[in-house]
Order: sequence, then C-alpha cells, then structure tokens
Amino acid sequence: MKVSDIVKERPLSTIAPDKTVQEAIKILNELNIGALPVCNEKGELAGIITERDVLRLCDGGDVAKGLQQKVSAVMTKNLIICVPDDSIENAMHVMTNKRIRHLPIIGEGRRLVGILSIGDIVKAKLDDASTEIRFLRDYVTGG
Repeated sequence: MKVSDIVKERPLSTIAPDKTVQEAIKILNELNIGALPVCNEKGELAGIITERDVLRLCDGGDVAKGLQQKVSAVMTKNLIICVPDDSIENAMHVMTNKRIRHLPIIGEGRRLVGILSIGDIVKAKLDDASTEIRFLRDYVTGG
C-alpha cells in the first residue's frame, strides 16, 4: 500500500510564513488538526507548524509576545517528508523513528500535495485488517 492510496484528495489548509503564531493556532483549533503546513507564495513547502512548536513557544516565557511572532520564527524547518509513491510501511517507520505525527507529501517542484497523519495510517491499517479478516472468514466458512 502506498501513501497515495490512503491520502485522498481533500482541501489542504496551509499558512504563510509571515502570519502570526496566533493566526496559526486559530486555524489549528478551527480545523481540529495538529499540524499546519507553511507554504510560500509559490505554494512551495517552507516548513510546518505543529502543536509541539506552539508548546515550545509557550514554555519559553512571555506567551503573549510569542503569539505575535511570525510563523517562520517558530515553525519546524528541517522537514521530514514523503512522496506519494512511498509505502505506508516506510512512512510508519519514519514516523516512529523520528517521533513525528505528520508527514508532508511532496510532489514535483517541492509542491505540497497533501499531509499524512499517524491517524490516517492507523485507519488504513485497521480497514486493511478488517477486509483481510472478512475474506478469511468467508474462505473458512465457504461463503
């Protein structure tokens, strides 16, 4: 199974690097998501701002001042990414080893085409296991 098999076409929310952390938090909360890709004006991925990035900022002292910082100052810039043809097993391995919950999916020209979450992987694996169990039951019972 590939990344492209489980990440369906859906609207993808992003934020510009010059927006404030407070604006990013508002989007994260409104969409009930844990990570927000940061894209430049060309649509190229520049970074990602996650709940962890916000928590680190809040742990640093003056929270009100921190919320007014630009996303570019707080975002994770050293990105770990995947491509649509990567296997789900490889993505799981990367996420586990790097202790991350979101992988941006990059297409040609460093363009963001999606984001893979650990929840997406868990759901796909559960669906796959359910299908396999159903086929095995049918095989055993002759149905």
